[in-house]
Amino acid sequence: MKSPIDDTLRQMLQAKLEALEQYLHADVFVYYGSLAPVSANMFAKLVEDLKADAVKNDKLYVILTTLGGSAEIVERYVNILRYHYSEINFIVPDYAYSAGTIFCMSGDRIFMDYISVLGPIDPQVPNKDNKYVAALGYLDKINEFIDKASKGTLTKAELIWLKELDLGEIRSFEQARDLTTDLLTKWLANYKFKNWTKHHDGSEVTSNEKELRAIEIAKNLSDNKKWKSHGKGISIAELNALKLKIEDYSKDADLRPLIREYYNAMDEFVRMKKCKLVYPKQSVFINMDESIKLEELFRTYPSSDTDDSIVTFWEDFDAYLKEMKISQTKKQLIMNKEDAKPCMLNINS
Repeated sequence: MKSPIDDTLRQMLQAKLEALEQYLHADVFVYYGSLAPVSANMFAKLVEDLKADAVKNDKLYVILTTLGGSAEIVERYVNILRYHYSEINFIVPDYAYSAGTIFCMSGDRIFMDYISVLGPIDPQVPNKDNKYVAALGYLDKINEFIDKASKGTLTKAELIWLKELDLGEIRSFEQARDLTTDLLTKWLANYKFKNWTKHHDGSEVTSNEKELRAIEIAKNLSDNKKWKSHGKGISIAELNALKLKIEDYSKDADLRPLIREYYNAMDEFVRMKKCKLVYPKQSVFINMDESIKLEELFRTYPSSDTDDSIVTFWEDFDAYLKEMKISQTKKQLIMNKEDAKPCMLNINS
């Protein structure tokens, strides 16, 4: 049974979100959680539902709060959003680290509060143990050891570590690095810089200049030596110093209260319910109890591609959904219909 308090909070969130949409004259899409590998079909369905509202908008604001995730998933999300909207702006009321920063770079404009931060864009990739690690951090350490080896200062422990490295794994780190740079270069040049047409002296800005500026920003954001830590928060001032124009709404007496009131209420609700992912526009929340139950099922069920096993799995899966009283809306978000296997929306680190 739904709690009356929950219903009241949801209605309040919906009202605050609608007020923000009216002020911005745009659709607003809220993403709170990690950018983990999930079905693009689910994401597309949410965007299509938003686009199907009675009021037709060609402009979208994405309110983003994330610790990061997969650059490949971000690329798919951007393709989906750009199919439906010609202008996409990002609002970061708190933080958008790593892949979240990459996501923001696909926007026409980026809005931040004085307390907001982005982060270095060291892509996270799975290693041979299927644990996500910082690709650039690994590559930097490998280059450091290679340099030490050329100088004859490599220790035995470091030599053993180098010998145990998987060349295929190293190549995947390099590919992740190159993908990140390519995405930022393309998106910044095409979207963020599309209205950058004149220099201060009145001369025309060329496509090559936009691309070079984008490459410079991508290089700076992925410089581990510059930021020291993958968890380093990069402020508005630091981003502007990189020649990446940020819209500072800190002193906007109209916009800031609308964003803060909505975000604070949503953040409190998410923490109270221990939700792992939230799309408040659709009022869909997946809480920890539901997540744990589903993870137990995925762990205990043997992996098999036989017809009988798939049928049995779906019977057990439906039983779990009924036991947890999970609605059909949530069920659609949890399942990945692309390959007839369920997919957790968010396993946050």
